[in-house]
Amino acid sequence: MEATNQTGIPKFLLLGLTDDPELQPLIFSLFLSMYLVTVLGNLLIILAVSSDSHLHTPMYFFLSILSFTDICISTTTIPKMLVDIQAQDHSITYTGCLSQLSFVLIFGGLENCLLAVMAYDRYVAICHPLRYIIIMNTHFCVLLVLLCLGVTTGNALLHSLMLLQLSFCTDLEIPHFFCELVQVIDLSCSDTTINILLVYSGTSLFAGVPLLGIIFSYSHIVTSVLKIPTGRGRLRAFSTCGSHLSVVSLFYGTGIGVYMSSEVTVSPTKNAVASIMYIVVPQMLNPFVYSLRNREMKGALRHLITGVPSLL
Repeated sequence: MEATNQTGIPKFLLLGLTDDPELQPLIFSLFLSMYLVTVLGNLLIILAVSSDSHLHTPMYFFLSILSFTDICISTTTIPKMLVDIQAQDHSITYTGCLSQLSFVLIFGGLENCLLAVMAYDRYVAICHPLRYIIIMNTHFCVLLVLLCLGVTTGNALLHSLMLLQLSFCTDLEIPHFFCELVQVIDLSCSDTTINILLVYSGTSLFAGVPLLGIIFSYSHIVTSVLKIPTGRGRLRAFSTCGSHLSVVSLFYGTGIGVYMSSEVTVSPTKNAVASIMYIVVPQMLNPFVYSLRNREMKGALRHLITGVPSLL
């Protein structure tokens, strides 16, 4: 196929989940509903935390940042897909594709890091309760978030700069509903060895390191909780981790499921459908997990919606 550099690329074509016109209205309605639920649910979490002084703690500060990140991830991908379906135009400019790809990397990596930071917060709260306020002070919490954002932004910029060095073939069809890094690299007619190495190293860094941090934190948490003499005390300690563990299981479970499905199937469409499980579903369900499993959050949401003070 004829190759061209990025300056000569008119547009990419996002093929989406299906080319069946009869299914387009159903997909539009489904994704619009999921997007609205995601935005509304996470906004409620942010508003509940900001409006209730009882929740002005590090754990809920990180939860607010996680909810904001979930909104950003969904906004980066879903609205463009909805517009494409409505306008029957699935094209995206090179600049638009690169921007979308970068934001997905930034906020996806940020969510990974935040889950590890939240696990560390629970570790300090349970294993070092007397020093919790000193260690998890406001400046340190903000620094952790900024550090996570800086690292993930640097990673996204690195991948974007390496993509700028590639030449692309004239067949610019992306079998996905958003510009996914590996799919874009596959369209290149250049040598992509360095890009692929960066993908594998970046995936190992932003998936493996936070996951190891979570495992390390919870291994110490379990050890500390088992030393508590009363069953009620152990249950209370574990209850503060229940929501976070559910979110971690949802995020990493869907991510591993997508990876496994991509290994056993060569269908790009099936891979695109599987990607919904990590780019859409966790972001939509996270508010429900925290609101249903957390008594303090239930009270704050009840106060926000009905005006009835929470009894904590």
